[in-house]
Amino acid sequence: MNDAKAWKLINAECVVSKEDDKDVVRLKPKVEVAKGSSIGLALVEGQEFSEGTIELDLKGKGKDEASFVGVAFSVADEKTFEAVYFRPFNFMRDDAVARTHAVQYVAWPDHRWEKLRKDTPNKYEMAVKPVPDPAKWFHARIEVTKSKVSVWVDDAKDPCLTVDRFDDHKKGQVGLFVDSKEGWFRNVKVQPAK
Repeated sequence: MNDAKAWKLINAECVVSKEDDKDVVRLKPKVEVAKGSSIGLALVEGQEFSEGTIELDLKGKGKDEASFVGVAFSVADEKTFEAVYFRPFNFMRDDAVARTHAVQYVAWPDHRWEKLRKDTPNKYEMAVKPVPDPAKWFHARIEVTKSKVSVWVDDAKDPCLTVDRFDDHKKGQVGLFVDSKEGWFRNVKVQPAK
């Protein structure tokens, strides 16, 4: 993780540093936008992933600034991938509806968040439980099977999100995901299914 050459960057800049003796990846899209989308990916060189478990610690920009941090998998290219990402600014919002937009599953290009929210509200995005501090590190475990994606946060016994996978693509690279703003990542573990 501490070798910037281990990452294949797509529309992103990556800086590796130390924080509390741990390697931290700061991933930032090359173009930061206030509205719309600017996806940045840092893919693990030589790692293919279709099913298995991804664990990592993530940190966004807190409750006052929108940031989108997560993982991408089954990545064919910058426009064809699946992802699970978090919106930390929604973790503790007063608005209950906004809190249900805290963790999201997408499958680009056909199943982006806008389409999923419109066509199947409250199915591919949910609130996060337990609720982490939006300005601090939180742990996520994402389990990907042939047909399902499940997401746990911190020490939760039950997943905060479980969804059916789309059949668009099932094999490709795996890595880190940001949209529009920078995010921070550490303790990344990818374990493909055997």
